[in-house]
Amino acid sequence: MLSGLRNRLKRHSSQENEDPFREDVDSRRKSRRPRNTAFRQQRLKSWQPILTPRTVLPLLFLLTVVCVPIGLAFIITTYNIQKVEVNYSKCNELAQSSYKDIPKKYYGVHFKSKKESSMQWKYDDNVCTIKFNITNDIKSSIYLYYKLTNFYQNHRKYVESYDWDQLRGEAVSKGALSSDCGKMRIRDNKIVYPCGLVANSLFNDTFSNLTGVSGTDDYKFSASGIAWKTDLGLYKRTKYNISDIVPPQNWYKAYPDGYTEGDLDALAKNERFMNWMRTAALPSFLKLYGINSKDVLKKGTYEVQIQMNYPVTIFGGTKAFVLSTSSVIGGRNMGLGICYIIVGAIAIFFMLAFLVKHVFTKKRLNRAFLDDLGGEGLANASNGEQTARAIL
Repeated sequence: MLSGLRNRLKRHSSQENEDPFREDVDSRRKSRRPRNTAFRQQRLKSWQPILTPRTVLPLLFLLTVVCVPIGLAFIITTYNIQKVEVNYSKCNELAQSSYKDIPKKYYGVHFKSKKESSMQWKYDDNVCTIKFNITNDIKSSIYLYYKLTNFYQNHRKYVESYDWDQLRGEAVSKGALSSDCGKMRIRDNKIVYPCGLVANSLFNDTFSNLTGVSGTDDYKFSASGIAWKTDLGLYKRTKYNISDIVPPQNWYKAYPDGYTEGDLDALAKNERFMNWMRTAALPSFLKLYGINSKDVLKKGTYEVQIQMNYPVTIFGGTKAFVLSTSSVIGGRNMGLGICYIIVGAIAIFFMLAFLVKHVFTKKRLNRAFLDDLGGEGLANASNGEQTARAIL
């Protein structure tokens, strides 16, 4: 009977093994153990610094020795930059038709000479004329900037509001214009060139060359060589027909009758326009307007005439005329040097704090160690005396 049962079980098992539709459970079973590699098994070589006084204190001292001299060098280099800055936003309100002293809060000067520089302005027919003194000769290169404050060129909708294909010279059709230009794509059933908020808000105040007063020679600035070299290759002469395009709405003073062929040629090479299209990262910024890399600016009295076209009250900002030299680290800005000195000061402070803590902690540890040794020695001596007495 038992042998018959065994035969049935064998036949049943052999049939199951021969069944082609039966899945092999063991072959489907997968191991969740990671592969035996150095990365998966976390056997890679590692290094962990051990922070001891012998390593931390010299590193902090080295950081101080490196940062403080660099910070001082930056500050001295920046301090030697000579600069004239005049905030002329309220020239039309505060100035008169004859020269009047500018309130000190609206201008700042820094020259190598310690002589005081007078600053005056007058306003007539939308032109603000500023008269100032240069107290010492200034070697080239000399840069002419305009400065805007509280103007957020970094706003997301603003910074994207242009069409690069247009700027590269392509004749982009109405339907293919970038949607980021918004409502500033079509005007009077014509294509706006260049379209978008960035181009429409182009800074349009104009600065004259410096006119010498009382026998001082004039000083001229050039608008060539002020843009980034990479930008010079991006902007091309447009392929649009003049009849198909109109200037942006806020450019009507510059192009009251629309574009001409010469205007389109000039716009493709307008480096001031290129500088404006390179949007700033901060709400207060400088844009290069002109440069003189050859001539020395002689000491004397100069005038500059500013055609005031650009409104700044609508966004609560200001605009300024800036005349400045430069250095290997840029313009007159103490921030970088001050940061280096602060880092060096923090390093020397923590170095001294850790050193004092280490000295006092070491003394305590030594005393505790000696006290422990003294306690153990007395205990052993007393135990020895008791043992001797017991033996005696």
